[in-house]
Amino acid sequence: MSPHTLNLVERGRNGRTIVDEYKYLLSERDLPKSWYNVVPDLPQPMSPPLHPGTGQPAGPADLEAIFPRALIEQEASSAPRIPIPDPVLDMLRLWRPTPLHRARRLEKALGTPAKIFYKNESVSPAGSHKLNTSIAQAYYNKEQGIKRLATETGAGQWGSALSFACQVFGLECFVYMVKCSYFQKPHRRTLMECWGANCIPSPSDRTIAGRKILAEDPDCPGSLGIAISEAVEDAALRKDTNYALGSVLNHVLLHQTVIGQEALAQLKLAGAFPDVVIGCCGGGSNFAGIAFPFVPLKAGGKQIRLVAVEPAACPTMTKGVYAYDFGDKSGMTPLLKMDTLGHDFIPPGIHAGGLRYHGMAPLVSLLHRAGVVEAVSYTQLKCFEAAVQFARSEGIVVAPETSHAVCCAIDEARNAKEEGKERTILFNLSGHGHFDMAAYEKYFAGELTDYEYPAEKVQEALAHLPRT
Repeated sequence: MSPHTLNLVERGRNGRTIVDEYKYLLSERDLPKSWYNVVPDLPQPMSPPLHPGTGQPAGPADLEAIFPRALIEQEASSAPRIPIPDPVLDMLRLWRPTPLHRARRLEKALGTPAKIFYKNESVSPAGSHKLNTSIAQAYYNKEQGIKRLATETGAGQWGSALSFACQVFGLECFVYMVKCSYFQKPHRRTLMECWGANCIPSPSDRTIAGRKILAEDPDCPGSLGIAISEAVEDAALRKDTNYALGSVLNHVLLHQTVIGQEALAQLKLAGAFPDVVIGCCGGGSNFAGIAFPFVPLKAGGKQIRLVAVEPAACPTMTKGVYAYDFGDKSGMTPLLKMDTLGHDFIPPGIHAGGLRYHGMAPLVSLLHRAGVVEAVSYTQLKCFEAAVQFARSEGIVVAPETSHAVCCAIDEARNAKEEGKERTILFNLSGHGHFDMAAYEKYFAGELTDYEYPAEKVQEALAHLPRT
C-alpha cells in the first residue's frame, strides 16, 4: 500500500474519514506485483493429475501439446508467490485495482447490523473477473510463439475475456460456446466478434467429439464438459494452437488472487475484517480469487468462514463425490481429484451458464473436503430475487452467476439481524448482467423455473467415473 493511501486513512478527506466512504480505492501503484499461491498453505498435499490413457501421474510433457511451458510450471509450482510479468501488469492497470464497495443502501434496506462489502470485478473491459487470467494466459502463449487459442465458454464471460486478451497480444481466438447459453445470450457472441474472435455453439459438427454427441442427441443443450472436449481436440490437432481454460486449473486460480489481495488492503482502509467471504462457484476461479488470500489467515487463527455458492441444479460440492474424474465429457483431459457429479452429467439449462460445470477446481475441492471451505447451493429463482433487491439498492444489475453470491450475502445479513449480532460480509461481484437481460425479462414475466436436483441423472453419471 502506498504512503499516499496510508495518509488518506490518517487525515481523512474533507472532514470525513475513509471509514465513512461508499468506495475504498487503491492507486495503480498498489496493484499486487505477484500472485498468491495457496499450495504451500494447504492442510494436506494435492493428489497428482493422472494421464487419461495410462492412469499414471501426468508430467509436464503430457501437457505441452496444449499449454505453454510457463503455465505448466505454474500449475505444478509450490512457490508461495509468483511474480506477475511487467506486460501483464501493464494491462491489468487498465482497470485494476478494482473498487471495494460498502453496500450501505442494501444494509439499510435489510435493516441488518451486518456490514456488507463487495469487490466490484464488473468494471473490467469484459465486465467480469475472467480478464485477470485471460491476459496472463494470452501473454505466456504469445511468448512461446503460439498463433491461436481455442477455448470453451459457458455464459460467455470467459470467451469475452479471452477474445479481448487475444486481441491485445495479436492472437487468433476460437470459442466453443455452450449451446443453450449461445442462444440465451447472443450479445456475448457479438462482443467476442468485436474483439476479433470466432464463436460457435457447442456441441458442433466441427470436431469428432461434437459430432458424436450430436449423433446421440441432436437437441443436446451442451455443457462446459462438452465444450472443453471440443476446444481441447481443436488445440491438440494444430501445432499453431494451444488451449486456454477459464477456471478449474491451479494456474487459473493463481491469476485470480489479485482480487483477494486487493480486498485485504481495501478492508484495512475501511477498518474492517470479514467474518465471512463469499463467492459463486462453477469451476472455482472467482471464489478462489476472493477467498484464497484469506486461507493463511484462517489457518493462523482468524475466525473467518469461506463460503462457496453453487446452483442447486448443478450441486458439485454439496451433492457430488470426491474422486478422480475427467475434466471434459469425452475423457481427453487428465484425470483430476475433485468434487464431481460425473463427466457425463449435463446440467439443466439455467441462466447461470458459467456455473454449469460437473466438476470443481482440485484446490477448492481439497479445501472443501478438509473443512476450510464451506459449500451451499441455491435455486435460480431465489438468486434472481436477491439480484433484483441488490439492483434496487446498489444500482448494479449483476450476472446470474454473481446473483448466487448476492443471495448468500443477503442470507448472512438476515441471519445477523435475527441473531442481533454484528457481522462483516465480503463477497465477490464477479460480473455484471448487461448481456443477461433476457434472463431478467423471463424472471419478471414469471417464465423462469427452478430445477430440482436430478439425482437419478447424477447417479447415472457417477456410475461412469473412471477407475483409477
